[in-house]
Amino acid sequence: MIDAALSSSGTRVVLATSGDENYPPENIIDGNTETFWISTGMFPQEFILRFSDPLKIKLLTIHSYNVKNLKIEKSASSDATDFDTLSEKEFEHTEGHLQANDFSLTGTTATHLRFIITSGYDHFVSVHRVAIEGVYQ
Repeated sequence: MIDAALSSSGTRVVLATSGDENYPPENIIDGNTETFWISTGMFPQEFILRFSDPLKIKLLTIHSYNVKNLKIEKSASSDATDFDTLSEKEFEHTEGHLQANDFSLTGTTATHLRFIITSGYDHFVSVHRVAIEGVYQ
């Protein structure tokens, strides 16, 4: 198993609904929880990860701050269309430290994952890291 959600593994952020040049969406896939992508304050917010090859996913972990509700969708198409819902979850509010939430996605194969933050505990939320245990097909 590898961490497929790293830019060094060929993963790219192909869409983010907001951006700040000091906190770009690429920070999500740099492997460092000290860097992050920050939203601009409206909901929903989303970002899409594209893998270099179809990926069979076992476990996904997301490190975030102030996220309340998150929906994860997958696409097996080469052009980020036809998304299907994988999971929806309400995160616990963790004042002063990062939220770490695991999603068991055993058996899921995807070329793209879409993360939709439907609400937050504040106007601004941040995503620090996505880690994905998986195997390229």
